[in-house]
Amino acid sequence: MPNEEKENRKLGELEALLFHYGEPIFSKKVAALLRIKEEEASSLADMLMEKLGADSASGLMLLRNGDALQLVTKPEFKDAGEKIVQEEFREELTPASLETISLVAYLGPVSRPTIDYVRGVNSSFTMRSLLMRGLVERFHPETGHAYEYRVSFDFLKHMGLNDVRHLPDYEKYRDILKKFEAQEQEPVSVETQTEVSPTESVASDSPQPADS
Repeated sequence: MPNEEKENRKLGELEALLFHYGEPIFSKKVAALLRIKEEEASSLADMLMEKLGADSASGLMLLRNGDALQLVTKPEFKDAGEKIVQEEFREELTPASLETISLVAYLGPVSRPTIDYVRGVNSSFTMRSLLMRGLVERFHPETGHAYEYRVSFDFLKHMGLNDVRHLPDYEKYRDILKKFEAQEQEPVSVETQTEVSPTESVASDSPQPADS
C-alpha cells in the first residue's frame, strides 16, 4: 500500500475513533487503541487538525488541550447542533434516552464506552442531552482518565426516590448488566435475553423523568 494511502487510512481511523469516543481522549490511549506509537498518534492528530481546518465542507474540527484530543463542531456550524438540542428539549424523553439513563442508573458510576457497548450504538448525543437536562452528571474518577456518569439528584427527585438503589429490582438488573459487561464480546446468556430490561422496568413501574 503506497505511503499516502496508508497515511489517509490512519487519518480516517483516527477521525472515526474520535467521533465514536465523543469525549476528550488522551494521545496515549489513542495510540493504544490504534496500535501505533504515541509520537505517531500525536503527529496524526496534527495532520487531522490541519486537514479538517482547511476543509470548508466539513463541519468538524479537532481540539487539542495538552495531550487530550476531542472532535467537535466548528463554531460556524453550532446553530445546527443548538437547533437539535432545542427540539430535543421540547419533546418527552426518547426511547434512546430512557434506555441510556436506565443503564446509567443501574450500572453507574459507568463510563460512556461501557454504555455504548451494552447499547451497541454511539450514545454521545443522547448522553449530552441527559447532561443538559440535569438528569445525569459526569465526573472524573479518582483513578483513570475516562469520565464516568451517574444519575443526578434531579433524576431521583423526578423519580420520587431517595436512593438509586430503590429502583425496581435494582440488585437483580445491576447484576445482569454487570455480567453482560464482563462478557465483552461473548454472546449474552439465554437467561439475560429473556429478562425484562431495566428500561422497561423503569418505564412501567415508576414515573418517567420529566423534562428539566
